[in-house]
Amino acid sequence: MTSTAPRCCREFRAGARPAPGTDTSALVGRTERGSLVRSPPSSSNCCFSRQPLLRLVQPPPYHCYRMDSGPSPAGTPSPQPSRANGNINLGPSANPNARPTDFDFLKVIGKGNYGKVLLAKRKSDGMFYAVKVLQKKSILKNKENHIMAERNVLLKNVRHPFLVGLRYSFQTPEKLYFVLDYVNGGELFFHLQRERRFLEPRARFYAAEVASAIGYLHSLNIIYRDLKPENILLDCQGHVVLTDFGLCKEGVEPEKTTSTFCGTPEYLAPEVLRKEPYDRAVDWWCLGAVLYEMLHGLPPFYSRDIAQMYENILHQPLQIPGGRTVAACDLLQALLHKDQRQRLGSKADFLEIKNHVFFSPINWDDLYHKRLTPPFNPNVAGPADLKHFDPEFTQEAVSKSIGCTPDTVASSSGASSAFLGFSYAPEDDATLDC
Repeated sequence: MTSTAPRCCREFRAGARPAPGTDTSALVGRTERGSLVRSPPSSSNCCFSRQPLLRLVQPPPYHCYRMDSGPSPAGTPSPQPSRANGNINLGPSANPNARPTDFDFLKVIGKGNYGKVLLAKRKSDGMFYAVKVLQKKSILKNKENHIMAERNVLLKNVRHPFLVGLRYSFQTPEKLYFVLDYVNGGELFFHLQRERRFLEPRARFYAAEVASAIGYLHSLNIIYRDLKPENILLDCQGHVVLTDFGLCKEGVEPEKTTSTFCGTPEYLAPEVLRKEPYDRAVDWWCLGAVLYEMLHGLPPFYSRDIAQMYENILHQPLQIPGGRTVAACDLLQALLHKDQRQRLGSKADFLEIKNHVFFSPINWDDLYHKRLTPPFNPNVAGPADLKHFDPEFTQEAVSKSIGCTPDTVASSSGASSAFLGFSYAPEDDATLDC
């Protein structure tokens, strides 16, 4: 079997966002999932779209290029489903005794190509969870390997307060179920769009919690690679919860690099656009871009024209509007340095971020243990309060099939046909580093 698809066969999701108040009627169209899709430049065959609430649903399809032919850095291998029975090895997260009927599935809170995220109440103890339900056939059809990469990272996140936790996972012949922490304070993107920009103390608090989470991932030799407001959730108290690990790259030790072209256009670092090998400093660029957006309302090199935005990222000097402290401006300049070797965080990583004067009001030990009061409280009444979720999802009827346990268990021979050949890698895609 030979693949005829080009190596760069994945969509590059996410795209440029119009300025607040812009009439978007000529720019966007609504897809069947309700996300906004901006028409790409005529020279591109990629699809650019912002997809709110999908980061819990699936690692997004991205345009991924492998720029080198050498082996990728050593990391935790992604488990592959068995050819014999169609089962996926879920590793330490697997709960062989769990069944869909263990839960009452209450509301749809996210939706994407491969499945949905639902608010679910576990019958045995009344605990609420966000349960990601993915269709195996859809994953197979799209040759999507990021699912297990995300699971690998989720397994390592249980000890950090600002990373979403995976409780356990299970499967049926047709579906994968990931039982995750339920976070209902809304996306940072949602709050930023509503308030346009944040005052420095609030932006500093969020940036500090995000930096703590990124620093922890780096300590595990993981590069996050897709930091943006849509991937930053707030919990019911207002603390940050970083989610969506589908683009994470494992096994990147200090001084080592990777080369995959992936991310979200507004937040791509110059070295990624230049298709050069890059290291963990790419995440600190993204932190700078997110901090800039929190303080000024738009990403730093934003343009509605994607090609122009890339040109800005590569060549335009950083322009910082007035009204911010010297410390804030200095941090933005340091994080958004176009030379990754000179960027803040490129040498001592998270330690450099912590020691910057902008974060001098932060007690990092208190921050980590959540002893600092968040500057904003989402004011959710309880787990059933869904006011920070898109009504387009929450008003959708929950399919009865999601909560049903099939008569045939996942390890039966009846599941074999659905995942026969799942682990097959076409020769053309053998060097993809995604």
